[in-house]
Amino acid sequence: MSVTRVELAGRSYEVRVGGGLLADVAAQCGPLLRKKVVPIITDANVAAAWQDTVAQSLRAAGHEPRFLVLGAGEATKSWSVLELVIDWLLAEEVERGDHVLALGGGVIGDLTGFAAAVLKRGCGFIQLPTTLLAQVDSSVGGKTAINSRAGKNLVGAFHQPSLVLADLDTLTTLPQRELGAGYAEVIKYGILGDPAFFDWCEAHGPQVIAGDRAAQEYAVDMSVAAKARIVAEDERETTGARALLNLGHTFGHALEAQTGFCDRLLHGEGVALGMVLAARYSARKGYVSQGDAARIGAAIGGAGLPVEVSTLGLNCDGRALADHMLHDKKMDAGTLPFVLLKGIGQAFLDKQVALDDVAAFLDEQLQG
Repeated sequence: MSVTRVELAGRSYEVRVGGGLLADVAAQCGPLLRKKVVPIITDANVAAAWQDTVAQSLRAAGHEPRFLVLGAGEATKSWSVLELVIDWLLAEEVERGDHVLALGGGVIGDLTGFAAAVLKRGCGFIQLPTTLLAQVDSSVGGKTAINSRAGKNLVGAFHQPSLVLADLDTLTTLPQRELGAGYAEVIKYGILGDPAFFDWCEAHGPQVIAGDRAAQEYAVDMSVAAKARIVAEDERETTGARALLNLGHTFGHALEAQTGFCDRLLHGEGVALGMVLAARYSARKGYVSQGDAARIGAAIGGAGLPVEVSTLGLNCDGRALADHMLHDKKMDAGTLPFVLLKGIGQAFLDKQVALDDVAAFLDEQLQG
């Protein structure tokens, strides 16, 4: 097991990465589980694979696990499900000093974290991420949210977990498409700030998705360490450092919105395609070479991820996609900062991007 510490004044916590962590969850959580009853929020897919493992560990330590099993998918991050979760936690008599366990991928982690943030003005929670995407990105850093009609993750709070247990064994139960979606967030760390790690991803990305344990462990460790450094520097995205983690997300969220936030385009797939678009747009603006943009596209496409908007079969134009960006939570005084590139490993925040130009660029991309 490797341990990375997210250093925050008075609220630091560990991210532990290794095998067998869910089977040992009671001991791993230790004194954070201060009462006999332990509330756990999960989804139907994860429950089928891991509920018994978690329950057995807790019962063996004298705890009584209580599970709320929700539907799987992005639609679960909604007002109605948030209300259900909070009502259930209140019925379970969760107190401020208690910890709720979030057993699942990014949807469950985001939803549970937000419920914990607002329940009795804030209670504790522990992240048990079961997808590659959640292990390398969403479970670390304290961003919690639900979706609304206006867009993705527009209602939420910064609320840090007390502990993250990234059990690599859970990756064995994921389909390749889910591993690919998570891998997009892995290669992102190389593209935005670590050219040597990008080189590694070019060489080993397919192994991560194919299930090679050593490659997966290295990918998760490197990603968690990068995320922890950035969060410690800029927890609430105020200095700009953490904003670089949004590389690919502005384009990706627009594509997700156009496809209805469904399985037609997974979040990680949207981010992957968004990073390709960010690289191509950077090249269009003269910030990065066409060669680097092509190299990024080849590395992402070589991992089996989408690299062409035209393959999505969208019934819209570039203006419609750009209009989705108007609801982006990063809008500031009527302008939308874009994370663009000056080279591989050299991301920066451009606050002078005209959405009309983005719309014209997207029209070109839609044509293939």
